[in-house]
Amino acid sequence: MEYVKRTYRRHFSQDRWACFVVQHKESDLWIGIDKASWNPDMVIFSERFIRQLRQEMDLWIAKHPDYGRALAPYPAPPAAPEIFGEMSAVAEKSGIGPMSAVAGAVARKLGEALQKQFPVREVLIENGGDIYAVLNQDMDIAVFAGNSPLSEKVGLHIEAPYTPIGICTSSGTVGPSLSFGKADAVMVICRDALLADTYATAFANTIQTVHDIAPCIGKISKHPDILSAIAIKEDKIGICGKFELKLFNQ
Repeated sequence: MEYVKRTYRRHFSQDRWACFVVQHKESDLWIGIDKASWNPDMVIFSERFIRQLRQEMDLWIAKHPDYGRALAPYPAPPAAPEIFGEMSAVAEKSGIGPMSAVAGAVARKLGEALQKQFPVREVLIENGGDIYAVLNQDMDIAVFAGNSPLSEKVGLHIEAPYTPIGICTSSGTVGPSLSFGKADAVMVICRDALLADTYATAFANTIQTVHDIAPCIGKISKHPDILSAIAIKEDKIGICGKFELKLFNQ
């Protein structure tokens, strides 16, 4: 599987966001704050928060390796840190392992922590293609789909009143994350970032060829907790949901 540098981050509007990056171990998060709410202390706060969260998670996973390896729903024990119980809960809906929700979970945790600590109007947290967003104005988001000719040329118009939401993308051809499919991209949008993350992985697992796009979108459309979705394989696309398709010029 190909790993691609996160060049898609350049599409986030520099006029709209004051942005910075936090990296710790495998975590690589792009954080955008509306410029009116920007506070330089947010950088140190975010770095400390991610370091502490990862330490807590890594220590628990080291003691419970079966949880980290699970490819099917796996309940977290009551004494587990809260994040693992939340990941287990959404995995019950998607039918796959709870670690499928980890990127969305970390993004949402940081976004919520920033909102509690600072008077933030808008916040966008992107973690390896998975986004937690709180918006006051609508936003267009492109789908990164690797070598597909549709990559970063199509996306969705996100309506601010639906936020906070999760906008999560899974791929079987790009990036280091485990996928059993060969989709170039499956983007799923839910009100919960964890749910969007695990659904994106689950549905990306079902796509091997372009002929799998229509059945995949058909299944997605039956889930009322999915607001919108896009599936891409090579030069073919499927779309469903509430948000309008957006075309981008490169």
